[in-house]
Amino acid sequence: MSAVKQHVHHRKSTVDAKLTATQQIDQWFAARHWKTFSFQRQCWSAYESGHDYLLHSSTGSGKTLAAWLGPIRQFIRNPEDERRWTKRRGQPASPPFTVLWITPLRALSNDTLQSLQQPISELGLPWTIESRTGDSSSAQKARLRRSLPTALVTTPESLTLLLSYPDSLVNFATLKCIVVDEWHELLGTKRGTQTELALARLRKLAPDVVTCGLSATLGNLDDALHCLLGAGESRHNRKPRLIRGTKQNRLVARTLLPQQIDRFPWSGHMGLSMVESVATQIEAGGNSLVFTNTRNQAETWYRGLLACRPRWAGQLALHHGSLDS
Repeated sequence: MSAVKQHVHHRKSTVDAKLTATQQIDQWFAARHWKTFSFQRQCWSAYESGHDYLLHSSTGSGKTLAAWLGPIRQFIRNPEDERRWTKRRGQPASPPFTVLWITPLRALSNDTLQSLQQPISELGLPWTIESRTGDSSSAQKARLRRSLPTALVTTPESLTLLLSYPDSLVNFATLKCIVVDEWHELLGTKRGTQTELALARLRKLAPDVVTCGLSATLGNLDDALHCLLGAGESRHNRKPRLIRGTKQNRLVARTLLPQQIDRFPWSGHMGLSMVESVATQIEAGGNSLVFTNTRNQAETWYRGLLACRPRWAGQLALHHGSLDS
């Protein structure tokens, strides 16, 4: 399957176009029974005022919308002159290349594309969104060389190739926003250095571009922000912003040991002597997940917990799976 997908959206908006950008976004959130977080509003404000930023927030907290809705709000507030829209063969015209979304893994590009597509479609914006990775066909790569969509999702390697072409100056001149997703996955690696070099090149091609870094599980945030921006950290005398979102949950590790250790068998050890202690911990913790090493051990512990706590029948469930997948 090709890694390049294209989405052209001229669907009727689900919100009132007469509303302000803020009201339209609020209405879209309300329609989905969501509420905006403070850190999301901080990101939108930073982007609209031209400040680069690094958002540090836990996984699944809403970082994608925090970065994505900044350019969308700006477009709603100040639409691009249609005379400057990009015309593509056999397709409706769309706003010129505006957002570059860098993802560390090509396997994430399609998931990212779907996440970005949803608000564009439901807000009825005429944006085109595509992804370009190493799996793209030669024909698709050639088409993207001729003209870029309104938003492009790509990897550091594919971005480096795009920047190597002589016509990159023209293609990237209209760029307004760069989003570096999962910055913690790239920072301190060779691919991270490759990304930093590409960002430096992009800032030469589009001097007014705003860089938005998204990350979780980082230690030294100041260093991470400095690496993200490099020599462009003090551009336009606008101090970059470090925005903190939701905090990571504090992890507490506790080891359960039997009161008396006689011996460990050479094989077949299931640990069922600890079933009462584990059941007690489950009762104290509420909803719980119990992981085992094998399918057989999972089934044995399921039966053991039911025997220990018969009242859990109908509440206790067995699942075979893998953390790797």
